[in-house]
Amino acid sequence: MLNFKTLKTASLVLLLFPFLLACSSDDLSDLLSRVETLNISRQGYTLGKKLTKAQQETARKHPVKAADHRTRKFKDGKLHVVTDRVSDRVIVLYEQYEAASMEMVQGLVGSLSFEFGDPTVLAHDKIIYWIFGPQGKLSRDQYKKARQAGGKLKILATVKLNSSTKILGDTPPSKESTVYYIISSEPALKLIKNR
Repeated sequence: MLNFKTLKTASLVLLLFPFLLACSSDDLSDLLSRVETLNISRQGYTLGKKLTKAQQETARKHPVKAADHRTRKFKDGKLHVVTDRVSDRVIVLYEQYEAASMEMVQGLVGSLSFEFGDPTVLAHDKIIYWIFGPQGKLSRDQYKKARQAGGKLKILATVKLNSSTKILGDTPPSKESTVYYIISSEPALKLIKNR
């Protein structure tokens, strides 16, 4: 049986829900607008930017099951695109290859480096990061100094490439790798998840 206190609390939640949802949407919209200004693009899709009419048509024709009901996922060629279902803005871009030759891996690294400049971090000779803060891509020196100073970095977006074999060094060119890259905004993903 419902008592007055429970009913009052439920009424308050129902009254505040639209306000809380609007605040959450505004926060996400503001964040995605800041991410969009970084101009992190791949194959015509820009992180944080709303899909064009042509891209919306591609999304309609080539849907893929999304892992989260708050998002929509589709493919454009080999590129997977994930958008926020409410705003239709891009929140993740990625490609994955299960049996990539070393030449293909190095070509992908070259392509990403051409688009985003020198990587911010290289880890274990298999992972490369390009890290973006509010002012743009962080250089290795900026990243290193911030880490040494113990300050918390404000990261808006990352580009991560991960290979199952070493990207640099003496890996035989004939060895095949599993490789993927992912372009995303972790703060935006958290806001969507908490919405």
